[in-house]
Amino acid sequence: MQDVSSLVAQAGEGRPRAVARLISLVEGASPQLREVMAALAPLTGNAYVVGLTGSPGVGKSTSTSALVTAYRKQGRRVGVLAVDPSSPFSGGALLGDRVRMSEHASDPGVYIRSMATRGHLGGLAWAAPQAIRVLDAAGCEVILVETVGVGQSEVEIASQADTSVVLLAPGMGDGIQAAKAGILEIGDVYVVNKADRDGADATARELNHMLGLGQSRGPGDWRPPIVKTVAARGEGVDEVVEALEKHRAWMEEHGVLSGRRRARAAREVETIAVTALRERIGDLHGDRRLDALAERIVAGELDPYRAADDLIAELTRS
Repeated sequence: MQDVSSLVAQAGEGRPRAVARLISLVEGASPQLREVMAALAPLTGNAYVVGLTGSPGVGKSTSTSALVTAYRKQGRRVGVLAVDPSSPFSGGALLGDRVRMSEHASDPGVYIRSMATRGHLGGLAWAAPQAIRVLDAAGCEVILVETVGVGQSEVEIASQADTSVVLLAPGMGDGIQAAKAGILEIGDVYVVNKADRDGADATARELNHMLGLGQSRGPGDWRPPIVKTVAARGEGVDEVVEALEKHRAWMEEHGVLSGRRRARAAREVETIAVTALRERIGDLHGDRRLDALAERIVAGELDPYRAADDLIAELTRS
């Protein structure tokens, strides 16, 4: 068993090994997870969480690395949670993102962690919310959460980040996708990366047109900016940071930031409760109570919804 209080204290001092152990406890759903979260709670709530998402090949890892460089120039401690696809053999992360951000590996002001999706849909790992809490408690002022290469409907990052950045690149079909619902509706900031390629201006125009056709915005409402970058050369990255800071300031001024964080906490509680309930139901397989309900359904004495209500009532009493 790990000494949780010692690990939390060391993580608060920014010691990478302690941070790594805490995140490993989170990923492994350790029996000490409740103790870890209780110890971290008073230390959280200070980090600005930025989510970066987009289709495969748009340059998410390169953009994330460039943002790390920009924030480090400002003297900020940065945490990176890079969600990689799971290996079909070991189940672990393929670590491609971490390799591409190796230039920051020796910087004590940067903590980079790769996490495997382990089959979880939505572009994130199931343990991402708790891992974000660990990085927050470890003193990271900015946490960059990079999703796996996602499709049109994988928008979970919008529920986990304070600000969501959607990246696109010219020549990858994103222009057509701009006319569709899904991932391109969740952005607070849009970035057209690889803007030195042909078609970058056209992609930006189509995005701008899409935003104009979207939900109506009144005076003072946030209108997502479109920033063109060449992340591999660091071009336009300062403008992205400026857009992020403007969005954060707008959210704070209008009470949106606190609202998003409350909603995020509510979803986290709901997920934990539903998971616990599902586990308890799973433990009932072969249990006489579940078999009895099934027999009554087959006999036409009970409908499945009433049976489910009875089961939930039974579980809450026990």
